Amino acid sequence: MESKGARLKRLINAPEILITPGIYDGFSARLVERAGFTNASISGAGTSESRLGWADRGIMGFEENLANARRIADCTNLLLQADADTGYGNALNVYFVVRAFEKAGMAAIMLEDQVWPKRCGHMAGKAVIPAEEMVQKIKAAADARQDPGFVIKARTDAAAPLGVDEAIRRLTLYAEAGADCLFADALLTREDIAKVAKSVPKPLSVNMGLGIRSRPTTPLIAPQELQAMGVAQVSYPRLLSTAALKGMMNALQVFKSEVVAKNNVVDRPDLVASFQELNDLMGLPVLEELERRYSD
Repeated sequence: MESKGARLKRLINAPEILITPGIYDGFSARLVERAGFTNASISGAGTSESRLGWADRGIMGFEENLANARRIADCTNLLLQADADTGYGNALNVYFVVRAFEKAGMAAIMLEDQVWPKRCGHMAGKAVIPAEEMVQKIKAAADARQDPGFVIKARTDAAAPLGVDEAIRRLTLYAEAGADCLFADALLTREDIAKVAKSVPKPLSVNMGLGIRSRPTTPLIAPQELQAMGVAQVSYPRLLSTAALKGMMNALQVFKSEVVAKNNVVDRPDLVASFQELNDLMGLPVLEELERRYSD
């Protein structure tokens, strides 16, 4: 039977670009699976923001990240990519981090070469560790996996502080060290994306940062255009977390202005999911069937 990692690796290496929504909890995982997607990436930023209430600046630790990934894997059949930040230490730590996420049901893990505490790839002030140190982390990650199909994705944040050519050099080294998929974060032009895709020896993944407008960031490009540029995978890490936040902001504003301020009870089905929709999505029919099966 083909493993989760092997299935994901096959999809990444397929001629068609792999579209990967970002998820961060049970709601988002179940929605993505119901929508027909085969895979998803667990957003480190989304996990930190939703579980801890803090921005993606290295506040979240290994155990919190791992526990969230394990819970998501328990409620979905999606092929999941974990965001393991910098690996929470040196190459020795990375070895055990990879083991833990693989055991938790992941199909892939992403490791980045930022200085800890890391920050969101589109925040100012990023710095990276020496490339040679990251090479050792990738070697440790490749050695640690028990399933040879388990996907190691190597991310570099070098483009912003050191330039695109340095990002390409680093990704090439990481591929030689054992990475299966590569990611240069925060590329700012179509030309840069095409250059990196053409220059690196393993499949390239890019992020499309829907909702990021405050500073220069990766241009929004349609999947088929990215595929023509040589990109193998495109992720949308903030689509669902920011959509959920906006929905809560809208609902809370109506609640405050109508119910609290005016003592006016209103029902706005356009702002909330119904009780039936909620329970259907959360697997209530499965629980009821199990209850019936074991009631005798």
